[in-house]
Amino acid sequence: MNPLAADERRGRFITLEGGEGAGKSTQARRLVAHLARAGVPALATREPGGSPLAEAIRAVLLSGRAAQFGAAGEAILFGAARLDHIDRLIAPALAAGTWVVCDRFADSTRAYQGAGGKAPAALIDELENIVVGETRPDLTILMDLPPEIGLARARRRADGAAGDRFESEDLGFHRALRRAFLDIAAAESERVKIVDATASEDEIAANVWALVRRKFPGVMEADGK
Repeated sequence: MNPLAADERRGRFITLEGGEGAGKSTQARRLVAHLARAGVPALATREPGGSPLAEAIRAVLLSGRAAQFGAAGEAILFGAARLDHIDRLIAPALAAGTWVVCDRFADSTRAYQGAGGKAPAALIDELENIVVGETRPDLTILMDLPPEIGLARARRRADGAAGDRFESEDLGFHRALRRAFLDIAAAESERVKIVDATASEDEIAANVWALVRRKFPGVMEADGK
């Protein structure tokens, strides 16, 4: 039985944010599995991506081919990918009562193209209003860690392969990202909750689950971890 009350059948939208190497993808998968054990239908997705068109745009963005258009151009491409992702996957899933756990969302555009790339704040805000509309996260979990640690993790994960468009940016860029994410969390503390991403994978998963249960008390406590 779905533990949501009868008048709360809409799915919940949870996003995981943070810099490179923070473990967002791993924790998104673990959270979906934990929700399933609690009897909550859920799916994991990612940005950019999550729909065929958005995945095609992802390839262009992460390859660096869109860098020639500057941060503003990249922000517009991210917006196009996000619009398709929302229309084709996120909004229908939420309407059907499925919870959506997304690895990155609009906060990443604010941080990467806004604070990191210096795209005009007015452009970022207007894109978010047009693209996201009412499909805003109910809860955002910020996986916070020093960029030096995150980039080292990303390099190990790449196993000698070159970093993507954003992993290849200098340390100053990644420090600006961390500050931007923390500023978002401070400004929207009701929605955005911070988790120490330097902890072990199991500790992080436990902390994420505790935040989800606190935010959504209708979720039954799961037997497993």
